[in-house]
Amino acid sequence: MKFTLVFLWASLFLLLNSCNNNNNSAPLDTPTSGTISICADETFKPIIDSEITVFEALYKKAHIHVQYLPEAECFKVLQNDSARVILVTRKLSTAEKKYFNDQKYFPTETPIATDAVAVIVNNKNADSLLNYTQLKAILLGEIKEWKKISVASKMSTIQIVFDNAQSSTLRYIKDSIIHTNNLPDNIFAAKTNQEVIDYVMKNENAIGFIGANWCKDLKDSTNMSFTTKIKVVGINPEKHVDVDFPQPYQSYMALQWYPLCRQIFTINREPRTGLGTGFVNFLAGDVGQRIILKGGLLPKNMPMRIVQVKKKF
Repeated sequence: MKFTLVFLWASLFLLLNSCNNNNNSAPLDTPTSGTISICADETFKPIIDSEITVFEALYKKAHIHVQYLPEAECFKVLQNDSARVILVTRKLSTAEKKYFNDQKYFPTETPIATDAVAVIVNNKNADSLLNYTQLKAILLGEIKEWKKISVASKMSTIQIVFDNAQSSTLRYIKDSIIHTNNLPDNIFAAKTNQEVIDYVMKNENAIGFIGANWCKDLKDSTNMSFTTKIKVVGINPEKHVDVDFPQPYQSYMALQWYPLCRQIFTINREPRTGLGTGFVNFLAGDVGQRIILKGGLLPKNMPMRIVQVKKKF
């Protein structure tokens, strides 16, 4: 009986020790394998979906679960440790960095692309060209009628629509265009970029603000045209450029002619080199940057050839 008990205890010890060794001998994920959760601004869903599809096709043992949320929610998810990596349009604030540093986390911020906020109107609206001053006046509520833009306009009261009250697009409008949190009473939020497009398609008086990659014509392999479901507004930056009313094309982003541009960052809180780091490196690498280029945004690390054609008189 005593021998049997000793044997059972010895067997149990070896079994537990073996389990512990297996748990400690290898990480749960590597840069090219395992399963992790990330969070991305809903504005970039078309491109991030493509990035994940290609990454998982190249690395069969890698599985990335992505949650698309408004930008403000992405930062909360990162703080709650519900995602290792987020994709957003701003860096961490001083207070956010302190929060992580106090917990012995030192997140890395990696710029991967330049995005543009596209301004869209209904196909029946003849006013698809605005200067920057007019755009700002519309967003401040100083211009509320389309006839103030053009006396010949057949449109009536301007209806401003954006994707979400906590979105990066609205934050950009408040921080970089109107420089105030006070919004006019003719502005409201949908839920997603697609809902903004749908609303503008159905409402002649609407003017919408979405991420540039949402208005690309997916059937165009050259990536040089926009969807015909809506009109993409040309914005005169009111400074010397060779195009009077540039639209959010990659070349105009690169030349800084289109006035509504912003950077896209990944923020990675991994304490070691895991799958999150592997995916961030993929996004910033050759293949990931080519997907960004195909998606209609301006890659951060990939050289582009810009050809400027001048008229001869």
